[in-house]
Amino acid sequence: MPKYHIWTIGCQMNKAESERLGSFFEELGYEASASVNEAELVVLNSCVVRQSAENRVVNKLDNLKALKKARPDMTLAVTGCLVNADTSKLEERFPHVDYFFKPGDHPQWLESPREPVLPRQPNVAAYVPIIQGCDNFCSYCIVPYRRGREKSRTVAEIVTEVGEMVGRGAKEVTLLGQNVDSYGHDLPGKPDLADLLYELNDIDGLLRIRFLTNHPKDMSLKLVEAVASLDKVCEQLTLPAQSGSNEILEAMGRGYDAEHYRRLVAEIRAKIPEIALSTDVLLGFPSETEAQFKDTADLLSELNFDTVHIAAYSPRPGTFAARKLADNIPPAEKKRRVEHLERLQEKIARGINARLKGKTVEVLVEGEKGGRWWGRTRTDKLVFFNDSRDCRGKLIKVRVEKTSPWSLQGIVEG
Repeated sequence: MPKYHIWTIGCQMNKAESERLGSFFEELGYEASASVNEAELVVLNSCVVRQSAENRVVNKLDNLKALKKARPDMTLAVTGCLVNADTSKLEERFPHVDYFFKPGDHPQWLESPREPVLPRQPNVAAYVPIIQGCDNFCSYCIVPYRRGREKSRTVAEIVTEVGEMVGRGAKEVTLLGQNVDSYGHDLPGKPDLADLLYELNDIDGLLRIRFLTNHPKDMSLKLVEAVASLDKVCEQLTLPAQSGSNEILEAMGRGYDAEHYRRLVAEIRAKIPEIALSTDVLLGFPSETEAQFKDTADLLSELNFDTVHIAAYSPRPGTFAARKLADNIPPAEKKRRVEHLERLQEKIARGINARLKGKTVEVLVEGEKGGRWWGRTRTDKLVFFNDSRDCRGKLIKVRVEKTSPWSLQGIVEG
């Protein structure tokens, strides 16, 4: 039986698409291999949202040159956001790659099985793409240029897929989109994300629902009400702020200001007091001053997020920022700002998680690592515990004994 190997980097959408590619290959008679050296088919699912991610992809491709030369019959393919509509430059740069195909597509050189292709054995917590592409064109972001404009899947298709995944063992689903809050605007009748959540909440056997990523200018109060009222929708949201400076937000083309963001967070917390909030920030954007950086630090200090994903700006070819704005913040200064906010957020997260010590939390167990079971709470806290039983896929009550900024440890109650 021929073998395939998929190397994946980047966002949850890439991970979801890699799972589907794996099932696609298995329906064609391939078997998964953990080693690239044993595979007849190797696929790299790429990310270029940051220069560091693109560098990793390029290094991986360079490292595969020798293997491809030694095994010319091996098929090497690349998908993900490295691939744009015109692949001629990629073909010239990486002549040892046999095929390039757009993110979200199936390999056209292989015979296609019936659609849609679902993971045969989904994880306990599974990813479900609901909308592809993005119409926002933030000045720094390459995603719309690589994944195209927004295109939603129908409610019926998503409900059917989630039902089938639950039947195969999934207990939790995370709905994915570059901007999930835009879901449905391009469909007949214009159903929105809240409407979809109400439909999914009725699926028997499904325990939890999450969704990401949201956009502050597009998140509706109707959606907040749905999160507050639906028992399977988790009390956890990812709401990227990107900056606390109005001038930087305007230069980024985000479509909101810091005051709007603060009001939205206040409304969410008023409706869902137990909510856990995550955010993203992008530091070192062109011409970001020390005062503007301080605006972002002040926002994090004020709003006390459970998790913050911090990145340094890097120009992405083709975007407005790369074409029109000078990347004039030195790398060392970007690094200093990133490290400053990482220390700040570590302190905030340590305090938030410390309040859970002695409390009992409900954990959906996803797997075992290092001899301990691990899973997440409804608020997306990572929890480790010991138990001699097979706990995978079960809801377990755990009393928290030890906390850190990144995870919790506890013992099973009862």
